[in-house]
Amino acid sequence: MPPEHTDHARWFSEEVHPHGESLKRYLRRSFPAVRDVDDVVQESFLRIWRRQLIKPISEVTGNVTVSVKSFLFQVGRRLAVDALRRKRASPIDQDAVPDFASSSVLEDRPSSRDAACNQQEFELLLEAIDALPARCREVIVLRKLQGKSVAETALQLGISQETVQVHTRRGLQRIQETLRRAGVIREGCR
Repeated sequence: MPPEHTDHARWFSEEVHPHGESLKRYLRRSFPAVRDVDDVVQESFLRIWRRQLIKPISEVTGNVTVSVKSFLFQVGRRLAVDALRRKRASPIDQDAVPDFASSSVLEDRPSSRDAACNQQEFELLLEAIDALPARCREVIVLRKLQGKSVAETALQLGISQETVQVHTRRGLQRIQETLRRAGVIREGCR
């Protein structure tokens, strides 16, 4: 193995791999609908490895030093969100087998055009959530996507219920502004 590869392997085993289990716990807690958490972690490792080969992650950018662990968690979170997008975009429900005997010949579903518009709107919504500040995004995911109560969210994140309410309000306002700018919702609509 060339010396630079052994250096990268040492870097990976010391700086990245030790965070694998905590990343799994974080993903299982934050994204319970993601089935293949191990795959998300492995893909996160692969992307971190590739990124490190191109440009070291822990370089100082301006006055900010990027933590390898935070970068890993950011990659893992984005991959989990992508997995949820793919799951929601799939026309097949993985958990249920449809009862074809009781299905009607006439389908009561939107046209292809409407379905495409709905998919685009959904993707804009996910992008708006992804653009939120980290803590605000965590609160929105727990409250609005996972349906947790204010108390459950506060307990899970270790913050006060008032802080959960503030983050929820601000997050929803930012999402609404983003969707309004994109033309998904009109002025005056809530």
